[in-house]
Amino acid sequence: MTVDEELRIVKAKGLVAWIVGHFPPGQFGRYLTVGAVNTLFGYGSYAGLTAVLTPHIPFAYLLANIIAGFLSISFAFLNYKWFVFKTKGSYLREWTRCMLVYGTMAMLGTALLAPTVFALRWLGLSAGSAPYVAGALLTCTNVFAGFLGHKRFSFAPRSSEAIR
Repeated sequence: MTVDEELRIVKAKGLVAWIVGHFPPGQFGRYLTVGAVNTLFGYGSYAGLTAVLTPHIPFAYLLANIIAGFLSISFAFLNYKWFVFKTKGSYLREWTRCMLVYGTMAMLGTALLAPTVFALRWLGLSAGSAPYVAGALLTCTNVFAGFLGHKRFSFAPRSSEAIR
């Protein structure tokens, strides 16, 4: 859809209706459910790998984090492909795009973390609680950004394919 078409829809429906239209209830509900399963798998992978590697490697949690991250994103990719977006496209193309969406979100989240903590401290939160609140706020933002990134990029049909 072109920018002009998007602007026409915003004018016709209003901004809120346009935003809500990007989050179909059934699909977004499946995305949230799969996200919960993915989170459990990701943390379980990290914790399990940390426990297994710690007796053998110094700072094992770092290697565990890298391995678990790769496994978790791949696990999430399959869940999104099969249960949320239900695409029939190329696995490699979509997996690569999924990695790009997650990588971009991780970099943006990291870049926004310090300014968000600073802003929350300026607004009166304690130095101890501001990082946790900032992390929670950015996590919520990532849920919506991730859905849109996967819907419009990772699992978007090629221009030659019909839009579902």
